[in-house]
Amino acid sequence: MTALLALLASLVWGTSDFMGGVISRRVRPLVVVAVAHVIAAVTMVIIAAATHSFGVPLGYLPWAAAAGVVGLVALVAFYGALSTGTMGIVAPIAGTGAVVPVIVGLASGESPSGLQIAGIAAAVGGVVLASGPELAERGGPDGGGSRPLVLALVAAVGFGFVFVLIHKAATHNVVMTLLAMRATSVSVVTLIGLGYLVRHRRIVSAARRHAAQHRGEEPADARYGGLRRRNLPVIALIGWTDAGANGLYAYASRHGLVSVTAVLASLYPAVTVLLARFIEGERMRRIQDIGVGLAMCGVVLLAAG
Repeated sequence: MTALLALLASLVWGTSDFMGGVISRRVRPLVVVAVAHVIAAVTMVIIAAATHSFGVPLGYLPWAAAAGVVGLVALVAFYGALSTGTMGIVAPIAGTGAVVPVIVGLASGESPSGLQIAGIAAAVGGVVLASGPELAERGGPDGGGSRPLVLALVAAVGFGFVFVLIHKAATHNVVMTLLAMRATSVSVVTLIGLGYLVRHRRIVSAARRHAAQHRGEEPADARYGGLRRRNLPVIALIGWTDAGANGLYAYASRHGLVSVTAVLASLYPAVTVLLARFIEGERMRRIQDIGVGLAMCGVVLLAAG
């Protein structure tokens, strides 16, 4: 059951990340994350009230708050990389963050079996193969710059630490962990957003007013970050699926080794890659296909171990 929950987390995360990457090409990544997290936070308040979780001990709070901040940075970086680079390359790079919980787990005394160690190596090696060749040839996941690569690496490290932090918090309470994560990220985004609005609102309004007057038109309503009403259903789904994947992983990590469950949950790039290939038509090289296959072999070994 632990392996199944972690794999389901991968499936849900991969789907959420694909949607996030697509929508971030039209809406600023920070805006996507902010709106998604607000919607998820409201949903988690309802769930927490329904499950009578508000009175539990606060041992989860510092870990969950840290996960909220680190996860926010990682997710904004990841969506930024997906929006400007090739999904089939950016996503596997982010998946290498699984190395972080593996190192932490081994350092804290976890002892995976021989099959699980082989599975960890195969899974991590698979995501490296899925990204490495084109990076070496083209100089970056977008074929023309290092920005998506840097953002993907930031996301990888951030996601790796989020796995560890969620595991620590979930040992106390899963529902309140998810709520505290979203409450923290929403608070941080609100502060950033207020600063952004104070700085840019007058400049943007003045520029649009001048342009509209020059054309003899009324100024259009400002839509910050490219957000439109028609984007909200997709962004809401992103928020719900991301929170749901966090919950699946949190429950899995409570009953299994973090060095194993985190690797299984880190296979979400394979889902993002496949969706980008079949829906967006992104092309992949044979070595990348081999990498995805190797990662899947890692899943089998981890589950068998």
